[in-house]
Amino acid sequence: MEESGHVSLYNAYLRSLMSTIGDWGVRAYIHVYREGLASICLYQLASYPGNFDTLQELMDITLELDTRYHEGQKEKGSNQEKEPPVTGSNSSRPPQDSPYEEQEGKAISSF
Repeated sequence: MEESGHVSLYNAYLRSLMSTIGDWGVRAYIHVYREGLASICLYQLASYPGNFDTLQELMDITLELDTRYHEGQKEKGSNQEKEPPVTGSNSSRPPQDSPYEEQEGKAISSF
């Protein structure tokens, strides 16, 4: 699965492959499924308590975790657009009222 891909597409793809290759057994399918997951999904699954007895259970949990991850990324992106830039004492730009902002009628562009 691509790093930016969604688990729902991967689940459908794997189901399609499973129907053509026959019965390998639950453990083999779980192994193949995990091998194809993006690293972010594997990290999320590593922190999930318990074991998975069926492939369907693993797929459902992975899909839930992936959905939460992508919703969080979407929310994070929209929050960054709404928030004004933070200025503080460590800011490299001088404050608006700074005497350094203009020198002989020319704006200072960088320090």
